[in-house]
Amino acid sequence: MGKTRIKDVRVILTEPDNIRLVIVKVETDEPGLYGIGCATFTQRPSAVVSAINDYLKPFLIGKDTADIEDIWQASYVSSYWRNGPVLNNALSGIDQALWDIKGKQASMPVYDLFGGKARSSAAVYVHANGADEKEVEENVLKFIDEGYHHVRVQVATPGYATYSNKGSESLVSDGQSGPRLGTDRLFEYLPETLHAHPGGIFEPGPYMKSAIGLFEHIRSSVGWGVEILHDVHERIPPIQGVGFAKEVEQFKLFFLEDLFSPEDNDYFRMVRNQTSTPIAMGELYNNPHEVIPMIKDRLIDFLRIHISQIGGLTPARKLAALCEAFNVRTAWHGPGDTSPVGHAANLMLDLNTINFGIQEYAIFGENTKEVFPGCPEVRDGYMWPNGLPGLGIDIDESNAARFPFKDRAYGGAWDTVRRADGSVVKP
Repeated sequence: MGKTRIKDVRVILTEPDNIRLVIVKVETDEPGLYGIGCATFTQRPSAVVSAINDYLKPFLIGKDTADIEDIWQASYVSSYWRNGPVLNNALSGIDQALWDIKGKQASMPVYDLFGGKARSSAAVYVHANGADEKEVEENVLKFIDEGYHHVRVQVATPGYATYSNKGSESLVSDGQSGPRLGTDRLFEYLPETLHAHPGGIFEPGPYMKSAIGLFEHIRSSVGWGVEILHDVHERIPPIQGVGFAKEVEQFKLFFLEDLFSPEDNDYFRMVRNQTSTPIAMGELYNNPHEVIPMIKDRLIDFLRIHISQIGGLTPARKLAALCEAFNVRTAWHGPGDTSPVGHAANLMLDLNTINFGIQEYAIFGENTKEVFPGCPEVRDGYMWPNGLPGLGIDIDESNAARFPFKDRAYGGAWDTVRRADGSVVKP
């Protein structure tokens, strides 16, 4: 059988639900045969587009689509410096598209190329946010009624900016970095000497108090029949994070996410020595050197890598295999800025990986579903494959063109949150 060559590489930009998505389409010299992949780096999409169009595309034209491993390795080192988010996302779009092509050629879903299914579907978790404990409770109960078994809970801290909440009139949102306190309300709670900032003011003490109060409320009102998760989002000083992980042990979280920044990985050793709270980490990792010690030393329980952020399915499946050897479970990052194509790629690994743990799920709007026919289906708290060859998903380019990128202040950068003294909080 003759070789199938890469004929063209195109980038498709679309924003059907107010989140900028970057999709790569790899076209071949075989009529009608193409693959798609997710390269979404929503805070820096134009840099990814340039990396693909100016560097990877000319490097890849004419290469055999069957040689996924060689293409990945050659592309990975072609920039000499590597493991950065821009080039990794660009490479991911290519890599996922090539697996999509290979599956279509074999008339198999990608999970069959990986060795077949280890389960029939993948358990997912969804986000229950709220301006107060009662609103979070109502959202948790709504999700339980819809069949979900795992729910991440986040509540606003009165008077402060809080990660991933929604609801009160004092909260405003730019549609990308999440809700925050409007500057007109800051001084109702904070002394006039403090630094006003559009992103809002965050303080770790009030945040931890409100989060612990939320866990107490959910366990007393909803009970213990639902698995609850929580994301710290690396915002508190490490030593306070150690204490927080110990204090929340009583609430039996399914996992506590992003307790520290990647720069503070060694603090996880202190957590592991002092508490059995399950720890999830990884969406900010770009470099395997950040990841490998966390796995081999069993410092985390769930690896939460954003698959496009590390370069696609090819490196992700290798990390999943490494995790299996150390009994670390996978929990791939799956927010709204993981496109439906990225969710489909996540699902391919979820179904094949024996040490799968949980899959984060973004509930997509109707516009997004129209742009991406074959968008993974979720019912009864599980994501199900459709059995189609490749990744099982496509993009309707004419529909995608109806939702061009919107202009954003500062190019759409992540909105900076600050401490009361004006210093930057990560992230």
